Amino acid sequence: MVRCDWITMDEVPEKKIPRGGTFAAFRHRNYILMWVGNLVSNSGDWLDQIALNWLVISTTGSPIHLGLVNLARGLPNTLFAVVGGAVADRVDRRRMMMVTQTLAMMFAVSLFLLVYTGEAPIWAILILTTARGVVIAFNTPARHTLISELVPSHDLASAIALNSIALNISKVIGPLTAAAIIAGFGVAACFLVNAVTFIAVLAMLWLVNLPPKPVRVARSEEFVTTLLGGVRYLRENEMLFLLVAVALVPTFFAQPYIQLLALFAHDVFHVGPTGLGMMVSVAAIGSIAGGLYSAWLQRDARKGSVMLLFMGGFGASLLAFSLAPNIYVATPLLFFAGAMHIAYNSSNNTILQLAVHDDYRGRVLSTLFMTRGLVSVGTATTAMLAAVLGPRFAMAIMVSIVILFAVTLWTTTPRLRHLSV
Repeated sequence: MVRCDWITMDEVPEKKIPRGGTFAAFRHRNYILMWVGNLVSNSGDWLDQIALNWLVISTTGSPIHLGLVNLARGLPNTLFAVVGGAVADRVDRRRMMMVTQTLAMMFAVSLFLLVYTGEAPIWAILILTTARGVVIAFNTPARHTLISELVPSHDLASAIALNSIALNISKVIGPLTAAAIIAGFGVAACFLVNAVTFIAVLAMLWLVNLPPKPVRVARSEEFVTTLLGGVRYLRENEMLFLLVAVALVPTFFAQPYIQLLALFAHDVFHVGPTGLGMMVSVAAIGSIAGGLYSAWLQRDARKGSVMLLFMGGFGASLLAFSLAPNIYVATPLLFFAGAMHIAYNSSNNTILQLAVHDDYRGRVLSTLFMTRGLVSVGTATTAMLAAVLGPRFAMAIMVSIVILFAVTLWTTTPRLRHLSV
């Protein structure tokens, strides 16, 4: 039993924990199935995103419409993620994922039919995109909280880091596949392929074997009470609140850098779409490396000091990138930014997964899945600053806040710095 003054949890004594290395979570059949399913699902999501952006800009030519569609993708996560987390704490998580994935597949098929028949007005695209965003807001908490049921706690750091690796591999597979399909078969085919990927995901979910578990929240409990109970639990645990802040602050101030690379490619480095593709790819490769490193760290990834160092490194890498004199200096810095981003995110997620009580897991972790909406708002904020100050200074100001936040937490909250679960 490991105790600290803010939470109590059952844990395997450290000396008895087998250090399985970076790929320890792959020792578990259920996790392998979920990992493959997530890789397929996320690749389909990126394929859909690239194809949808291309469809909107090529048919309307309107940046405003493009912005609206992307806001429709991300904003529902901010509005409904906590509700989705509360639902995940009341129902069987695998069954919840199967329902949400089926609905998402139906929306993908609907979009394919609209585009294929040539009847895809912007209002219909916005409705389907918003509906899918709501479904994802319910799917994401269930998917992430289910991980803790697939592996023992001493392999959780490996599982979360490998999950991040799958996400970042999909950032390479999805866009490249979308470009090839659009060139060979047209944009409608991308939505059909995305719909097919859901079949593979549902098959993986069906094959996962989980032991029966008691319902985490009494079904007779009022839903609003369930929701408010999660908020109260988070408010009464200062350390959990800080861990959530560590997740969300960089999401708003630094994570939009991926969307803003287009500005740097066009206005700063003048390298065109080829240079933009190179920068995005290098950042994605760095993210994969960061996920592998975080998985290799195992118990070290579960320390507050390591998490804060990774977060500060994320901000520092982007600050150096924003001031880089040319593309040749800037591109390697994106590798480190991608690596530090995933490493800090994996460390934070691991600590939260181990710290929160299972009865509240979905509701607490759902606060982390508001990121799409926060990234959208953060991107808009940085873009407005860039219009006044230029891309370099806009990014420098935003990421400096992340560095300042990391330094402030390091110096003023020793309990967080010395935290180890």
